[in-house]
Amino acid sequence: MIYFDISAAVQKRAGLGRYAESVARELVSMAGDRLAFFCHDSPPITLPAGLDGVPLRHVPVGFRRWVVFVLLAHLTGVSLDRLLPGGRLYHATEHLLLPLRRIPTVMTVHDLFFQEAAYHKWTNRFYLKMAMRLFCRRVSHCIAVSQYTGDALMESYRIPRQRITVVHEAAAPHFLPQDDDRIQEVRRRYGLPSRYILFVGTIEPRKNLPSLLQAFERCHGQGLTDGLVIVGRRGWMSDSFFRALERSPARQAVLFPGRVADEDLPPLYSGAQVFVYPSFAEGFGLPVLEAMSCATPVVCSNTTSLPEVAGDAALLVDPADTGALTDAVGRLLRQPELAALLRRRGRERARSFSWRRAARETLAVYESVLRSGGKEDPP
Repeated sequence: MIYFDISAAVQKRAGLGRYAESVARELVSMAGDRLAFFCHDSPPITLPAGLDGVPLRHVPVGFRRWVVFVLLAHLTGVSLDRLLPGGRLYHATEHLLLPLRRIPTVMTVHDLFFQEAAYHKWTNRFYLKMAMRLFCRRVSHCIAVSQYTGDALMESYRIPRQRITVVHEAAAPHFLPQDDDRIQEVRRRYGLPSRYILFVGTIEPRKNLPSLLQAFERCHGQGLTDGLVIVGRRGWMSDSFFRALERSPARQAVLFPGRVADEDLPPLYSGAQVFVYPSFAEGFGLPVLEAMSCATPVVCSNTTSLPEVAGDAALLVDPADTGALTDAVGRLLRQPELAALLRRRGRERARSFSWRRAARETLAVYESVLRSGGKEDPP
């Protein structure tokens, strides 16, 4: 039995949850009755729709207690093989690897930004800096969601290249250009203006929202747009952004629609004048592909994994250069022919990524690890 950790999807944990659910949906038809789900969470639990027919091994422990327990088990040499009866392989889809002795393991690594003090709370940094070193030493094989993340793994933990496979993420199939009626209906429901700039993601320092706010203020002051729409929950260390927002002359035009249903995201993307993603650091940058799939022109950072994802289908800027960000957004708002070009390129670029391919490449990793018996050389 291949055990796939679907906990992040059950807990609806933003990007991690989308990754786990999307790969799981495709694996169900590929792996057949070899696939089972593993989940840790306080009961009752609800699997994503359509996945409840897969065998499930559930540990009724909440997230915080579970991550501490797993680390202590690693440190004390306790094996948790008994939690996975009949297990031949276990896939940790987030940064939490079970300590297993007889069962080979695969772990997906999304990013290593916990190493930066500016991007995480000290408690997260303390835990992950200790845990990831153990996990990377003991895992049979790593899946990295980008070449950037794979290179960071090799540099930080000396993992040999042959123990890392890059498997890109993708936009879900329902991210497509929407018709005008659907766009207007969603716009009315969330109280949005007809012209707006869009950002989708957690509100935290890494996302560089103060720079986006400054770029919006300039464009709004020049009459190029009527609103900045920020879709995403409030994360850690976000107070500085909200203080800047309180002082902003355009603060009344910055809109937070709150929790947005997944089916409403494509119309929100499709209705935007431009999608802006000025993040300082991304392990992949899935919202960029979602916007491109909906034929929305994109401005994003030229750092970490984002050039790998965007290619030549977006305007890439230095996230530390607010002037360059403002100029790029202004160009798209002023030049409809440039926006149209990026809409076409974006859709073409997004079509080169798919969850079907991601699941097929993930299954190939499983087969390779099973053939070797998980006996690859440790770093």
